Amino acid sequence: MLHLCLLLGALALAYLLPFELLVLSYTVLGPAHYLTEISWLHDRKYFLPHRGIALLLALTALGAMFMADQFQLGLLIAFCFVACAVLAAVRSRLAGLAFLVIAALSFALLSRFEVPFGLVWVLLPTVIHVSVFTLIFMTVGAFKSRSRMQFALVGIYLVAIAVIVLLPPSSRTVIPLLAEIGRTYFGDIAPALGSVLGVPHLTFDARVTGLLSFVYTYHYLNWFIKADVIRWAAVPKPRLAAIAVLSLAATGLYLYNYVYGFLLLFLLSLTHVLLEFPLNSISIRQLGAAIGGSLRRPVRAIAER
Repeated sequence: MLHLCLLLGALALAYLLPFELLVLSYTVLGPAHYLTEISWLHDRKYFLPHRGIALLLALTALGAMFMADQFQLGLLIAFCFVACAVLAAVRSRLAGLAFLVIAALSFALLSRFEVPFGLVWVLLPTVIHVSVFTLIFMTVGAFKSRSRMQFALVGIYLVAIAVIVLLPPSSRTVIPLLAEIGRTYFGDIAPALGSVLGVPHLTFDARVTGLLSFVYTYHYLNWFIKADVIRWAAVPKPRLAAIAVLSLAATGLYLYNYVYGFLLLFLLSLTHVLLEFPLNSISIRQLGAAIGGSLRRPVRAIAER
C-alpha cells in the first residue's frame, strides 16, 4: 500500500510541479539515493567477481566527465554495460576474459559504423535507468513474491506513464528559475527520446518534463522504502552518518552554485549507474527466466493431461 501511495503521490506532484519537481527530486533525493545504493552495492561486492572492478567503473565515470564527444561516451557506456553483464554472469576467469576480448573487438568494429551510440550516452544513465530498470526490478519482485498487488503496481506504473504522455501536465511554472535549470541540464533528453521513438523535433515541454519528474521521483522513493532490501538497521552508524552529511553537502552545493552542484551530482549519478550495471544485467536475466518459466508451466500442464 505504501508503494501505491508513493507512486500516486509522485504522479500528482508531476502534474502540480512538473518542472520544479524534476530539479528538486534530482538535487534533494538524488544524492541520498546514489550514496545509499553505492553503500548497499559495496556490501554485496557490486555483484562482481572482484571489488577492484568497481573502482575501475568509478574511475570510468570520472573520466567520462572530461569527454566531450557523445558518440565516444555512448560507446564507452555501452561497452561498460556489456562488460558488467559478462563479469556478473561468467564464473570462469578464462571464459570471462575471452568474452571481454570479443566484446571489445565487437565495439571497436561498431565504432566504424554510424551506430547511434550518442543516444546511449543520453538515455541509458537517465530515462532508461530510472524507468526501464525500475520497471524490471518491480516485475522481477512481482514474479518472486507471486503477489497480485505487486503485479497490479507494475500495471499502475505503466498506466501512470501513459496518462502523462496522453494527458500532459500544464506548462505553467511556479519557480521559473528551476524550469530553466531543468531545461539546461535535461533538455537533450527530449530530442534523444524523439530519435528513438520516431518523433522528430521533440522538445523539453510539459509532457517530457512531467514524465521525467514522475519516473525520477518514483525511482528515488521506491528505493528508500525498500527496508527489507536496504536493511537500514544493518548499515554501520558511522557510514549512515557520513551518507547523511555528504548528501546534505551535495544538495547545499547545488543551492549555492547549481553549475558546480550539477557537476557533482552528475558524477555521483553516473558512478552509481555504472556500479549498478552488474545488478541490472542479473535482473534482466532473472526477468527472462521468470517469464520463460511462466510460459512453460501452462504448456507442461497441457502435456500432462
